[in-house]
Amino acid sequence: MSGPAQAPETPITSKAQLVEYLAQGGKPESEWRIGTEHEKFAYSTTDFRPLPYDGEAGIKRLLIELQRFGWSPVSEGNNVIALTQDNQSITLEPGGQFELSGAPLETIHQTCIEVNTHLKQVREIGGEIGVAMMGMGFQPKWTRADTPVMPKGRYGIMSAYMPKKGNLGLDMMFRTSTVQVNLDFADEADMVMKFRVGLALQPLATALFASSPFTEGRPNGFLSYRSHIWTDTDPDRTGMLGFVFEDGMGFERYVDHALDVPMYFVYRDGKYIDASGQSFRDFMAGRLPALPGAAPTLRDWADHITTLFPEVRLKRYLEMRGADGGPWSRLCALPALWVGLLYDKAALQAAWDLCGDWTAEERMMLRNDVPKYGLHTPLRGRPLRHYATEMLKIAQAGLAARHRLSPAGEDETHFLEPLVRIAETGETPAEALLKLYHGHWNRSVDPAFTELAY
Repeated sequence: MSGPAQAPETPITSKAQLVEYLAQGGKPESEWRIGTEHEKFAYSTTDFRPLPYDGEAGIKRLLIELQRFGWSPVSEGNNVIALTQDNQSITLEPGGQFELSGAPLETIHQTCIEVNTHLKQVREIGGEIGVAMMGMGFQPKWTRADTPVMPKGRYGIMSAYMPKKGNLGLDMMFRTSTVQVNLDFADEADMVMKFRVGLALQPLATALFASSPFTEGRPNGFLSYRSHIWTDTDPDRTGMLGFVFEDGMGFERYVDHALDVPMYFVYRDGKYIDASGQSFRDFMAGRLPALPGAAPTLRDWADHITTLFPEVRLKRYLEMRGADGGPWSRLCALPALWVGLLYDKAALQAAWDLCGDWTAEERMMLRNDVPKYGLHTPLRGRPLRHYATEMLKIAQAGLAARHRLSPAGEDETHFLEPLVRIAETGETPAEALLKLYHGHWNRSVDPAFTELAY
């Protein structure tokens, strides 16, 4: 949910341009990269309150102070709303969730260096101004009313539209946090295969990363409440995209889907214009009520496809979107999991052999039940833990085959170790947190703000 997309201002004259825009994402394997994004909750260390945008210990101050490390500011009006440096960006989610969108990198080793550099910088500034950060899938304490609203135009439009489409969209915007990875494809066939494997196995990642069992200080009955929230946000733009598994799936089929998703906004002259609920097809015909007679550009299209939120999202790359935010070790594990599964041909085929005969009904059952039951969710007479263990073996083999070594001579497989331990025990991170809550946390979530701080 960052700012306006970077795409050319080329006018759109046909649907074929939209298809070609996605197809141009195809790259030879030698150019495949790994882009990791992670969000985290920032809070005051004195009272565990969320950070306002302004103030001595506020989000704006963080963004200003981080510039000492070479970051360049991005402003909307008079407000600094993002930072950029070397193909990386720091952006703000609606409730002030602090997001690092990493550079396209070649190895998980590089990803982890990037993450650790960011952590060191954030810790240094946070220590000076009394701010800390932590990763969980859902904010464990604050109410929606407690949560500040960041001064970004698109969020005002989305906030007004969300309640029209679902009951939990505002919670998604203001109180969730995720880690995701963006991965490349070679061509249309490779995109389709990766899209299908990514969608089918996404609930297994949701289970392994589940870490959102609390709402407003109490257990909420879920292991990944963040994942559950997406089921009641906006059915037009979320979900498991059953058409991806049908014959005829390709770039054009996804374009048809995206054209049918109502718009949120149009970005013109530095401002967001409310086009919520309106049709991109009408925009292409010059009949957009928000901008009568105006024609869209490829940047408008790039903006529009960022407002779709399925479990796997197609842009000029594929985004794996099923995981809760979590501690630092799991921020490196998430890209390791999907790179291991999708970037080695034998591993990709093995992953499809694992899930390729699951029915649409089984995929939807996993999507709906995993947020509550995690690795205990049954599938074909076995707990999901069994399939997660098999998936991790495939990912390990894929990473070993890539043979990308660190300066110390290690391959990338060790980054999966936190997930292997979770699968071995069958206990999700959320269940471990619930044990703490009922144990030495003494039924309070306050210790999370110190014990889980980065």
